[in-house]
Amino acid sequence: MMTQLHFLLFVSVSSVFFLPSAWGQSSSKLDVVVEARNITLPAGTQAVLPCHSPRMIWTRDRLKDRQRVVHWDLFRSTPEYSVERILDMSAGVKERVYNGFNKGRITIPKTAFTDGNFSLVINNVGTADRGVYSCNLHHHYCQLHQSIKIQLNTTKSVRKEKRYWDGDKTVFVVLLGSSVVLPCVNRRPLWMEGQQEDQQQVAHWDWQPPGVRPDGADRLVDLYASGERRQYGPLFPVDKMSVSEDAFSVGDFSLTISNLQPVDKGLYSCHLHHHYCGLHERLIYRLMVGPSLPPPPPVLTAAPAAPAVPTVLAIPNTLPNDDPSPDVVELERPRVVNVILPEHPGHFFQQMGYFLATFFLLAFIITIVIVLTRRRRKRGLEYDLRRSERSHVTGHDDIALDATVLKVCTQEYPNSDYKNNLLKERDMSKGCNKEMDGKLWI
Repeated sequence: MMTQLHFLLFVSVSSVFFLPSAWGQSSSKLDVVVEARNITLPAGTQAVLPCHSPRMIWTRDRLKDRQRVVHWDLFRSTPEYSVERILDMSAGVKERVYNGFNKGRITIPKTAFTDGNFSLVINNVGTADRGVYSCNLHHHYCQLHQSIKIQLNTTKSVRKEKRYWDGDKTVFVVLLGSSVVLPCVNRRPLWMEGQQEDQQQVAHWDWQPPGVRPDGADRLVDLYASGERRQYGPLFPVDKMSVSEDAFSVGDFSLTISNLQPVDKGLYSCHLHHHYCGLHERLIYRLMVGPSLPPPPPVLTAAPAAPAVPTVLAIPNTLPNDDPSPDVVELERPRVVNVILPEHPGHFFQQMGYFLATFFLLAFIITIVIVLTRRRRKRGLEYDLRRSERSHVTGHDDIALDATVLKVCTQEYPNSDYKNNLLKERDMSKGCNKEMDGKLWI
């Protein structure tokens, strides 16, 4: 019982300190962090913080309605497994039914791409309609795909009509000859007519100086696919920072920082958003500025010894295999990516939780050892007491017998006139027997 109480106490204390930090971390992340790393460069050099995304290279397809497609398929298990395309439909295009028997009998709402309702309506249900239906929604332009499965069974009894969930999909049991609506609803803005597409594609850089909370980060620049730019502060007008003009056409949103100084260190983050397609990505870089590069050594020249024979001794600045331009620092892409998460107020509680969890675990183990040791000693003491009692206690029914020493009769009688030795021995044995009989009867 004591062991269970210690375990419950340990679990409760650990949950109190661990959960707040976990909630804080999960609630603070709105975007998907796709890359994070540390970068250290000397002062006075140029830094390039890469931010590439092939997914942000948009073709501005004006026929985007044809990229949105819905189609219903039917999977039958009897008599053999088969797949049949029921119908499909694109935005702005009339639905296409593949089986002539189903024309006018199976349909989906005409306003499906406006209100997001792609439910399949089946009239006059028959036994051939049984199977697993799948509603497949595709947006090829945004590379988004979704599939919903529904199983349809038929019955001849009205009492057996029902609808339930079997753990994997929804099952409909409908009456033969009736009508049924298989639901497939998706009212996300993706399937509706949104605003102008160029205004939905945004990229921006933020800068968080050391000691500043994430919500206090400074906005550096906003980039739009339409070509509009919003620059904040004097860093971009003076060419201290720059981003390529053709960022959305090549998918390169890298930030270039010239003449690095210690005041430029901090946390830089590149945010890529496509609100129309639901794309949100973030790249984080922690920039640290080190000491500046040493100046190049001066070139030493020797004066000519004589006017007739001029000699010039020049010490080369660099070796042939060295980098000819030490002021240019190339940023190599590291093979190992270090994921750096922003600091959170619950970090202190998380570390304290680790410490307390270790402490309570050690206390729990020590308590178990002490309890087991005491129980072992108590059992040993009880065993010794029982042995001592058995050795000192004597039973009342025991009888003590005195051993009688038999002595050999060697005495000589005064009367020694015997005819032979046999008579003499008989008289001596009689005398000894009388003495023994007397001792036994005492």
